Amino acid sequence: MRKLTKKERFNDKVLSKFQVYNSIFSTLPYESISNTGVMLPLFEKICVEGYNNNNNPTQIVDNFFTIYLNKSSEKEKIALLFQFIQYIERQVVLFDAVEDASFSKINNLDGRGTLRSLKEEVESKNKKTEFKKYLSKFKVRPVLTAHPTQFYPGSVLGIITDLTDAVKNNDLVEIKTLLSQLGKTPFFKNKKPSPYDEAVSLTWYLENVFYNSISNIYKYIRSNIFDGKEFNNDILNLGFWPGGDRDGNPFVTTEITLKTSLKLRSDIIKNYYRDIRKLRRRLTFKNIETIIIDLENRLYLSITNHSKDPKISLIELKKQLYNVREILISEHKSLFLDQLDDIINKVNIFGYHFASLDIRQDSRIHSKAFESVFKVAQDLLITNSKENYSTLSEDQKIKILSKLSGDIPVNSFTNDSVVSILSSIRAMKLIQKSNGEMGSNRYIISNNQSALNILEVFSMFKLSDWKSPTVDIIPLFETVSDLKVAAKVMESVYNNSTYRKHLANREDRQTIMLGFSDGTKDGGYLMANWSILKAKESLTSISRKYGVKVVFFDGRGGPPARGGGNTHQFYASMGTFVESDEIQLTVQGQTISSNFGTVDSCQYNLEQLLSAGIQNRVLNFDSNDSKKDDKAILDKLAQISYKSYTDFKNHPKFVPYLEHMSTIKYYAKTNIGSRPSKRGKSDDKFDFNSLRAIPFVGSWSQLKQNVPGFYGVGTALKYYDDNNKFSDLKKLYKRSPFFRTLISNSMMSLTKSFFKLTAYMKEDPEFGEFWTIIYNEYELSKLLILKLSGFKNLMENEPANKASIETREKIVLPLITIQQYALRKIKQIEGGELTKSDLKTYEKMVTRSLFGNINASRNSA
Repeated sequence: MRKLTKKERFNDKVLSKFQVYNSIFSTLPYESISNTGVMLPLFEKICVEGYNNNNNPTQIVDNFFTIYLNKSSEKEKIALLFQFIQYIERQVVLFDAVEDASFSKINNLDGRGTLRSLKEEVESKNKKTEFKKYLSKFKVRPVLTAHPTQFYPGSVLGIITDLTDAVKNNDLVEIKTLLSQLGKTPFFKNKKPSPYDEAVSLTWYLENVFYNSISNIYKYIRSNIFDGKEFNNDILNLGFWPGGDRDGNPFVTTEITLKTSLKLRSDIIKNYYRDIRKLRRRLTFKNIETIIIDLENRLYLSITNHSKDPKISLIELKKQLYNVREILISEHKSLFLDQLDDIINKVNIFGYHFASLDIRQDSRIHSKAFESVFKVAQDLLITNSKENYSTLSEDQKIKILSKLSGDIPVNSFTNDSVVSILSSIRAMKLIQKSNGEMGSNRYIISNNQSALNILEVFSMFKLSDWKSPTVDIIPLFETVSDLKVAAKVMESVYNNSTYRKHLANREDRQTIMLGFSDGTKDGGYLMANWSILKAKESLTSISRKYGVKVVFFDGRGGPPARGGGNTHQFYASMGTFVESDEIQLTVQGQTISSNFGTVDSCQYNLEQLLSAGIQNRVLNFDSNDSKKDDKAILDKLAQISYKSYTDFKNHPKFVPYLEHMSTIKYYAKTNIGSRPSKRGKSDDKFDFNSLRAIPFVGSWSQLKQNVPGFYGVGTALKYYDDNNKFSDLKKLYKRSPFFRTLISNSMMSLTKSFFKLTAYMKEDPEFGEFWTIIYNEYELSKLLILKLSGFKNLMENEPANKASIETREKIVLPLITIQQYALRKIKQIEGGELTKSDLKTYEKMVTRSLFGNINASRNSA
């Protein structure tokens, strides 16, 4: 029997099932659902025909009303459009559930990129010794963030989980019940979540998914690669930002940080309690049962009394578990030893911290606060310096900082920013005491521009009664200009004897974070990715020079424009010039639910990351240790695309276009995240510089233009085509995994674009020329990427992924049409063509339409 291709498996297991269950949904006994379920396919057909005939969204919606609702009132028409929006949101949920349920059927869980496949390849090349050695030191750290790119409230996430299980079991009765629940469950949040609400939402994934997936991976490595012997490496560990990330979020307080840390500790102890309670039913043996019962009782009391110290310490828990293990081996023939070892592994991996709670704040906030801190240090005679700190040169400041240490009480200050920073530092000390050092041992400085930014933060730790901080100070370099000077900044820091002593206490390791999102917003797609690779190479070189092991932490978003896309391919393409004994990356919003939402998908994607790092080192795959000629080409491409993107960004219509023709100003109204949509003080004035990368990238996605994922790529490729050097690019594409990955991810952005939606804009007297500039770059990028890859169609090498994208785009086509219809109505009202009485209705329509489109795209913001 012929084996089905991945696309055929997708059509069979996902598309066919979705169509069946979608038909069930449309026949539910709710009047609004059944009526909508009948009318929506008709509207979708009108949309497809309308765009094929070059109609604009207004013409399409009006045509639909003329044909099917000719006798209906305006109120009834508007009501139906809102019902369409609600219906489509639920169609997206259903498709998510069906796709998640079929994950193991579509993807080969033992195929390329998995640990089993990697183990077989390593053994075939006689490299098991090197493999084991590398596994003993290699680490992967996914860091869950609360960045607002996930529009599902907790109640809907619960339905998706149950629906996924029902689809797996083909339980039609349960599916119908859950679809009924889905039809009546609201999606829209009436108020913004608090940072603690966001933390609680994401701990669900820790408790129900990562806990089991990471344990399964560790168990496989120990059993099949280390032959059952223990290996002392927390190869997978987790980071956590909700409740700790203060950058641009005034709602994150010390109280919330401490409350989040207790939640993390309580949740991991709860998981241990469940496992011990289950194990107790098996370990009913002499000299063991009483120990297990005692552990169960004390863990339970630790959950219910979570604000105080646990009733059993982590050290004692480990001691008792190992004691039980010895008795089990010596007296009871190792019965149920595997189950006990599984719990021991989990305790060794997750401790009492579950995930490390990172603290983050902006360098500009630190610098301003430190002036106040230094003034108090002078008043308390902690420093002999009499100078005005703000007037000193950077070198003079660094000289003074090197000598500072002491204990400045937080109540010495009244300024909220200063109190927040110093309180967060002391909170980290408290968390380390309650959850262990891994509970909170990383302080991230966003928008880091200088050595002074790092040393000021380090000094604030030393002035908080912490002479030898058990904390990693992590600079985050984000813009193209900051990435260029990153190596010089770190050399200056490494030359500071006080900080170098601190690094010696931290095992001579320095973690450096690099931001893809703001890099792309600042410099465009190609330049951002190339700048980050060059920064990694120069930072690796300078760190090795000073005997420091640098660890890179990548701030990646969901879409290619924010460092997402086929992420594991990037790590497989790093060469030996880039330190890569650890992979650390942020995971956020829909990427958490789409890539790590079930135990199967989480384990698969974690194994892909592990495999990528190991391929890069152990198997000597094609790496990015490129020839000078390759680097010269990549640099030239980046420079050309950077100029193209910068010219585009400096176009006089760039900001007005975003403000008046996109959904950017509606993001703040969605109530999906606690953090404001822009940095700094909130006002009505649109300021591109203060705008966050998420609404920036997301707004292009809503327009179906996806500019940040391709703009400048076509222009850069055209330079080589015009100069008869395109063959050089083809050779580079063939031999450079890094370049292939860049192009592949840009293809995804192009695939998700649909310019017929906004083709009406080319006739706009103010923005027509600007729309044409975008469209021409899209066409050029598409044309030359196909020529480069040799493909006839975009993403033809990923047929199943492309089929998934096409299905999702088909589902939301009516939704984005309604969104554009509403935006056009708003523009008419603002232009005085229509009365203002309906303005709020159409603004609400735009805001509500954001949800389904973002969720359907899964990695659009």
